[in-house]
Amino acid sequence: MAAPGLAATGIGGPFVLVNGAGHSVTEADFRGRYLLVTFGYTSCPDTCPATLYKLAAVLRRLGLRSASLRVVFISVDPVRDSPAMTAHYAALFSPDIIGLSGSATQLQRVAADFHVYVGPENPDTGAIAHGSLLYLMDPAGRFVAALPAGLGPRALTERLMELMTKS
Repeated sequence: MAAPGLAATGIGGPFVLVNGAGHSVTEADFRGRYLLVTFGYTSCPDTCPATLYKLAAVLRRLGLRSASLRVVFISVDPVRDSPAMTAHYAALFSPDIIGLSGSATQLQRVAADFHVYVGPENPDTGAIAHGSLLYLMDPAGRFVAALPAGLGPRALTERLMELMTKS
């Protein structure tokens, strides 16, 4: 049964992905803490590294309050992004950002559940167009808000603190 709130928004839901150690990870593994989810890929030339850099800054700004938040970077590129590569890439920005990947089927399902646009790979550049929203889920796994990746670290930190206090 879906957590209350998921049916109303249709964002989020159960998933099974793989972490850098090769272990299965589900949405239930994050229960008890807020979860901030972002989607991207390791060979992204600009948006993904800028977003992860910003999220690392947000975690630093949150200080001790970051213990109540988990940040997850989910790959949209099952061909090039192994779980180990995705985890390593995310950790380059912060050891507190969890990189997850999986099979094409697993990644397509989680992207669909979060309503993330994932375009086909550009044959000339290898670029993959994808949505850039950040999804905040509450400690029970319910959708709280979609935040624009364009917010600066200070504004994003303030918005997260506000949302985490309200819900």
